Amino acid sequence: MDDDEKFEEFKKSIIDENEQQYGAEIRENYGADIVEEANAHLNSLSREQFDTGKQLRFAFEETLSVAFTIGDPAGELAQKACDLHKQWLCIYYPHYTKEYHKGLAELYLSDERFKENYDKLAPGCAEFLYKAIHIYCDEG
Repeated sequence: MDDDEKFEEFKKSIIDENEQQYGAEIRENYGADIVEEANAHLNSLSREQFDTGKQLRFAFEETLSVAFTIGDPAGELAQKACDLHKQWLCIYYPHYTKEYHKGLAELYLSDERFKENYDKLAPGCAEFLYKAIHIYCDEG
C-alpha cells in the first residue's frame, strides 16, 4: 500500500470510528443528509488540508491555553484563539456561520464530552472558550 492509499484508509477509519461512536446520535440531531455531506467532505480532504487542520488545532489549543491563563475572553490572545478555531472548523465544515460557531460553543458547555475535552487544557477552559467565541462572533 502506497502513502496515498494509506492516507485514504486513514480518513476512512476516522469516518468509520465516528460513525460507530456517534453515528446514530448525530443523525438524530442533524439529519442523515448533513452527516453524509460531512463524511463526504472529510473523505475529500487532501493530505495538505488535513495537515493544515492538525496544525490549526494545535495552534488553537496552545493559544487558548495561554489566553486562559491571562483570563480575558475579550483579549487579543483569546480572540486570536477563536480565529484559529474558526479556521480549523472551516477545514472540516465548509458552511461556517457565526451561528454555527456559537452553537458549538453551547455544546462545549452542555455536552460533558466536549466540556471535558477543553477542561483538560485547564479547569474552566470550556466556559472561557464559550465566552470568547460569543465575543468573537458578536464583534467580528
